[in-house]
Amino acid sequence: MSMIRVGIVDDHAIVRSGLRTFLAEHVDLRVMGEANNGKEALELARSGEVDVLLMDISMPDQSGVDAMQAIKARFPELPVLILSGFPEAHYATTLLRQGASGYLNKECEPDEIVNAIRTVYRGRRYISPAVAEMLADGAAGGLADKPPHEHLSERELQVFLRLAKGETIGHMAEDMFLSVKTVSTYRTRVLEKLKLSTNSELTYYALKNGLIQ
Repeated sequence: MSMIRVGIVDDHAIVRSGLRTFLAEHVDLRVMGEANNGKEALELARSGEVDVLLMDISMPDQSGVDAMQAIKARFPELPVLILSGFPEAHYATTLLRQGASGYLNKECEPDEIVNAIRTVYRGRRYISPAVAEMLADGAAGGLADKPPHEHLSERELQVFLRLAKGETIGHMAEDMFLSVKTVSTYRTRVLEKLKLSTNSELTYYALKNGLIQ
């Protein structure tokens, strides 16, 4: 049985230590490193010492989405398994399209995490029944009844969520390596697509749809 080397990325020490303890009970899994933000996650991937990254996407310094994209761009072969406190409906399909190998809600059973790690390690995707159903609905042309935010591109979604959380355009431009003009263009497009007119309406929309906490 080959040993699967796992890296844990989460900004809560207690979550990391709980996962580490739980995974240590399985002979084929070994936690090789931990990271508590996107930058450290990238370093962990770069170390070449992990076979699977188990990663939370709601981290403080840069959203886990950015971190995951950066990791997949440099290490396309490394499976990234997303562990999230957000309900599957909002993020799973987007993240799977962006290269995540699997998506788990933090409320899942611990055994499901182990099963998922083994699955993505073998080069397969791990998709929970709830997500599989949504992907099938999407493929079956259930676009008409999709909420407006699901029609946003990946970048638009990122800009939308950051604006909703009260980030300034200047800060976002710097953080996303884009010009202020580009971010403003994205903001205009997001407002048009969601048929909203102000940042506070964006925040209200995001809260109402459970996209931010």
